[in-house]
Amino acid sequence: MSIGLVSAAYIAATVLFILSLGGLSGQESAKRAVWYGIAGMALAVVATVFGPGVAGLGWILLAVAIGAGAGYYVAGKVEMTEMPQLVAALHSFVGLAAVFIGYNAHIELARVMDMPLIERDALQGFAGVLAHKTGVEIAILKVEVFLGVFIGAITFTGSVIAFGKLAGKVSSAAQKLPGGHALNAGAAILSLILLIMYVNGAGFWALLLMSLLAFFIGYHLIMGIGGADMPVVVSMLNSYSGWAASAIGFTLGNDLLIVTGALVGSSGAILSYIMCKAMNRSFISVILGGFGGSSGPAMEVEGEQIAIDADGVAQALDDADSVVIVPGYGMAVAQAQQAVSELTRRLRAQGKTVRFAIHPVAGRLPGHMNVLLAEAKVPYDIVLEMEEINDDFPSTDVVIVIGSNDIVNPAAQDDPNSPIAGMPVLEVWKAKSVFVSKRGQGTGYSGIENPLFYKENTRMFYGDAKESLNTLLTKMNS
Repeated sequence: MSIGLVSAAYIAATVLFILSLGGLSGQESAKRAVWYGIAGMALAVVATVFGPGVAGLGWILLAVAIGAGAGYYVAGKVEMTEMPQLVAALHSFVGLAAVFIGYNAHIELARVMDMPLIERDALQGFAGVLAHKTGVEIAILKVEVFLGVFIGAITFTGSVIAFGKLAGKVSSAAQKLPGGHALNAGAAILSLILLIMYVNGAGFWALLLMSLLAFFIGYHLIMGIGGADMPVVVSMLNSYSGWAASAIGFTLGNDLLIVTGALVGSSGAILSYIMCKAMNRSFISVILGGFGGSSGPAMEVEGEQIAIDADGVAQALDDADSVVIVPGYGMAVAQAQQAVSELTRRLRAQGKTVRFAIHPVAGRLPGHMNVLLAEAKVPYDIVLEMEEINDDFPSTDVVIVIGSNDIVNPAAQDDPNSPIAGMPVLEVWKAKSVFVSKRGQGTGYSGIENPLFYKENTRMFYGDAKESLNTLLTKMNS
């Protein structure tokens, strides 16, 4: 494949990626947008693999086949409830790839520079590009390699810890080593010193030592973030992985990798910023892994949680004219979205107004609840964002909360020492009646107590969400 044809393929792939990102902004266009992304990536891979200067084609095709097979198998096995940790795991692969490519670029540069000048002219591909670089260009290349490895290493360990927290293998509580942010700042300053030394002739040891420091920064940044803020963490790591890819694109001289990495990095950063505004958090603080803390003990919750059975909920729904359903991660865990969809269908068939209230950070992944509801064929037009529906709760007869905790927690407004203090929440307690579908009386993933469960107009509908809703549907039939 000629250079001109490769360039044309890269431009077409870039356009497809942009169309994919644009289409993902709406539920109705999301499926088509995914296919744009698939087509763009397939075109990019083919153009790169069969482009000029690529050697070892057999090994490359073998690696692609193994990776594609593994991806197909994992995608088929993963449940929707496990999608957040899968995304975190995929981010870690991008980060680790950036580290390895950076190491390879350093080794290749050292090999080329050790060659006699007469032998360099015969080199092709990436080595041929390196052979004709000037001293200034080599210094710039070293900066690109260093930054690619640095960002990639942070992304790798940060994503591994995020995966552990989302999968329940690592404590969801915010944890920092003694010294806190000073450790991260110290590691970053040492990395900057190593960058200066590396550009001025230091060997592979400088790159390796920086990698260890960056691995630590990634680990410590994400360990310091609590479970309530993990949706923002996933978005933030997505941005990091994009910038790592873009930095490596500069190293390899690959225009498509530069553009694609920039698209991923900027879109992830924009999404993180939007989510930070929705949570009333500082964007800079998020990047530094230092949000979610409080200055004192949280307010104690008084009262008791009052349970209700399916008959009581069915009676309340029969008397209600307007119903709002608030889904959360508990709905995903119980795989209750189909039961929720059926409940919605029956209530609407009875002439009742039914809507869904979606918080920007509901679930453990941006847009998690929207995907689940779309999968269950819930009409798009009744799925509303927080700012569209929050003012309607005082005139709502019944609110059904399914597996949500922090996004409906009044402590965000009432308790300045709460880990979620200041975060905008769905003000469900202002409705006439609130029914909370919950497995038990625990505090849930984030470990934050919720005063909503103790309010006079709240009743706890205990049990697995899917089983509880199926029982409720049976009572509604009778």
